[in-house]
Amino acid sequence: MSAVLASLIPTFLIIATGWLCRATDFVSEQHWAGLERATYVIFFPALIIDTLSRADLSSVPVLGVGGALIGAILSMAALVLALRPFLERRLRIDGPSFTSVFQGATRWNTFVGLAVAGSLFGQRGIALIAVAIAAMVPLLNLLAFYVFIRFAGRPKQSPWDILRSFLTNPFIWSCAVGLALNLLAPPLPKPLMGYIEVMGRAALAAGLLIVGAGLDIRRLASPGLPHALAAGLKLVLMPLLAVTFAGFIGVSGDDMTVTVIAASVPSASASYVLARQMGGNASLMAEILTLQTLIALLSMPVLISLLS
Repeated sequence: MSAVLASLIPTFLIIATGWLCRATDFVSEQHWAGLERATYVIFFPALIIDTLSRADLSSVPVLGVGGALIGAILSMAALVLALRPFLERRLRIDGPSFTSVFQGATRWNTFVGLAVAGSLFGQRGIALIAVAIAAMVPLLNLLAFYVFIRFAGRPKQSPWDILRSFLTNPFIWSCAVGLALNLLAPPLPKPLMGYIEVMGRAALAAGLLIVGAGLDIRRLASPGLPHALAAGLKLVLMPLLAVTFAGFIGVSGDDMTVTVIAASVPSASASYVLARQMGGNASLMAEILTLQTLIALLSMPVLISLLS
């Protein structure tokens, strides 16, 4: 527990710093938008490309960790979709609000996962999280697009636009490039690899600052059942599902711990952007993200310690 807390405290201190900078207007709105774009399009892809291209994939359980997380995601998605009629009839959760609950229950905050795994296990932890990214991100984007088209009521993108958005997602193409360099290509020239490495170093701090800047404590004046449902499913049930699948596959030790980390982080801040673009309930999505991030301060160290 002490080791987990020691790795989590710096992570959440950076998140708190981002929130403080935003709350005091020390960093203005337009500057956050620029930092967010640079992080998603430049810093984060550089980190993933650098990590995957250098990683000794034969030494990490790619199929074990990736398979466990894919199994957990598919199980959670099936459960939430099965609950849809009940949520509509009994809790009056309409289509756009359901998309926020679905995203809150299934998606994950990559920046928090990378920071915690890297703090605990160094480059091996980052390599395992990169494997998780390669397994989870394409599937989660496909599921999210389906749910918005099916339940949001007014899709704003054509099938070609959706495909193009999927293929140009920085999380997806950076994984493809990193894996291609690792498996197919000779090592890049040292100056180019040094450039990618330096750019990637900025990703974690910038990403966590952005997570903090997106928190709005005022939105949580009266959390309701949709908030509690999304938080419970994502922060408790998802890690339990991941551990169950990982145990069946034979994942253990540090690899199991990283699997728990990937499954127990709060939902992705990009969920809010997608909710705005695709006709979801963006306000509810922001409230769910804020609540999950605050709860994760307590839930992550407990779950990582118990389930590992």
